[in-house]
Amino acid sequence: MLMSQRVGGVRIENLKKQYGQGENAFLALKDVNMQVAPGEVVGLIGPSGSGKSTLLKCLGAIIDPTEGVMKLGDQVIYDQGWKVRDLRALRRDKIGFVFQAPYLIPFLDVVDNVALLPMLAGVPNGQAREKALHLLEALDVAHRAQAMPSQLSGGEQQRVAIARGLVNRPPIILADEPTAPLDSERALAVIRILNDMAREYETAIIVVTHDEKIIPTFKRIYHIRDGITYEEAGQGRPIN
Repeated sequence: MLMSQRVGGVRIENLKKQYGQGENAFLALKDVNMQVAPGEVVGLIGPSGSGKSTLLKCLGAIIDPTEGVMKLGDQVIYDQGWKVRDLRALRRDKIGFVFQAPYLIPFLDVVDNVALLPMLAGVPNGQAREKALHLLEALDVAHRAQAMPSQLSGGEQQRVAIARGLVNRPPIILADEPTAPLDSERALAVIRILNDMAREYETAIIVVTHDEKIIPTFKRIYHIRDGITYEEAGQGRPIN
């Protein structure tokens, strides 16, 4: 069995998502089953239209699934309906997002871009900035803490985006094509960072990608085709 047996992380069971009704009904997700352990980074691969984006939106509590079960750690968040009252708080506190574009707020400096989420969660400003600076240091961009996003390189912006995704210590991070705009060296650096951060913070990370440069680094891969997931062992190639 390929799945890790550690407790926590994320588990998806028999997830379905239907758009439309009657003759216009379309099953974007037919049978999705995934498990990602704390501290693990897995790849999610599939052609356009296979259901990757729909799956991320369901798992990110952006759209409603139609059937199935989703768990974050020991908490059931969806079981034939949402089990969490405040989905905005769920996204803020339990789910980190890293996108292909960093989407940094242009009028905030680096440290405030990262500190904003804990501030919104009620963490005092000084404490939120301390948390942000700790992560920025771990990601080797603390020296850019007072810089504005426009002053950063593409690789620096992506590291700041990773810090923002991690700052509330979510049990899961959803990374959607995080290396697509980067060259090979920077792409592998981002994957190395995600693996390091997953281990340090016991975060389960799902990386959606078409990037042939990083696919060999995954120890486990989920393929999704026609709304159905298939698991396989990856190469787990060391990241130099």
